Amino acid sequence: MANRHLARSVVLQTLFEWDTSNAQDSDTPEILIRNIEEFGSEDTDKAFMEHLLDGVLAKRSDLDLVIEKAAPDWPISKIAPIDRNILRIGLFELLFADRTQVPAKVAINEAIELAKIFGGDSSGRFVNGVLGAVYKEMGEPGKDEKGKKEKAIRREDLPVEHLGGAIVYALHDGQYYLALVHDVFGHWTLSKGGIEAGKDIQQGTKEKIEAEIGIEIALESKIGENEYIASHPEKGKFRKHVTYFLARSEYEPLKLQEGKGGLDDVKWFRLQDILDLNFYDDMLPIVIAAVQRLLDKVPAKSY
Repeated sequence: MANRHLARSVVLQTLFEWDTSNAQDSDTPEILIRNIEEFGSEDTDKAFMEHLLDGVLAKRSDLDLVIEKAAPDWPISKIAPIDRNILRIGLFELLFADRTQVPAKVAINEAIELAKIFGGDSSGRFVNGVLGAVYKEMGEPGKDEKGKKEKAIRREDLPVEHLGGAIVYALHDGQYYLALVHDVFGHWTLSKGGIEAGKDIQQGTKEKIEAEIGIEIALESKIGENEYIASHPEKGKFRKHVTYFLARSEYEPLKLQEGKGGLDDVKWFRLQDILDLNFYDDMLPIVIAAVQRLLDKVPAKSY
């Protein structure tokens, strides 16, 4: 473990130099070799370092999208270079590493330790907040191993953020289609957005969905609700309570809102195709309820 910790620190110094000197990706092998000679030891795992460095660089755009989603108040360019590269390393291991070799908690704890050693006074807390938010979005792999202190948090004591979402459908060539968005965690899900305090939830939902997927919708009826715990790097943990509506639209080209952190695609799917998609566990009951509601309408042809 100590060897791997040293290896991560050498990769971090390599990424920091690459980032702050405007070096090319092709320059990083030479920088890594120099840093291994200067900071490494005889038993430093060079193959591990090369794999980690190459992986972070190859997935950089995806990793930065995840950071923007988990820390919406902190654009990548505004995050301190050492912190953003610690986050890139931690997220790469959290999202893409072999979990039998690097469990989720190890990836998070190692990144926090790097932040405490190389970052500023608040770096550890910031890195913990961002990676913790992503960990929640992933469904908390290994959560049964959580300590007693974290288990004791009272859900009802957490502040609530209200969101509105929609299962958008259209009838095309006699068949029902659903409009789904795809996130950078590899899941198809439903379009949703935060509702401003004091705003009507139906009107707020309509505005958010139309902006996110680029078509006009008409809300028909409430289809369900769900709630999950999220984490903000500075504000801490809070509850996200989402109310979902069934919404009708014309079958028109979809266009994902530019700069929508965390989402990378939007598509129409026929009803018979959607259950083969990768959904979050808590979204399946909402999607199934919507499908059943549509099938109870005047039947479209050939299902």
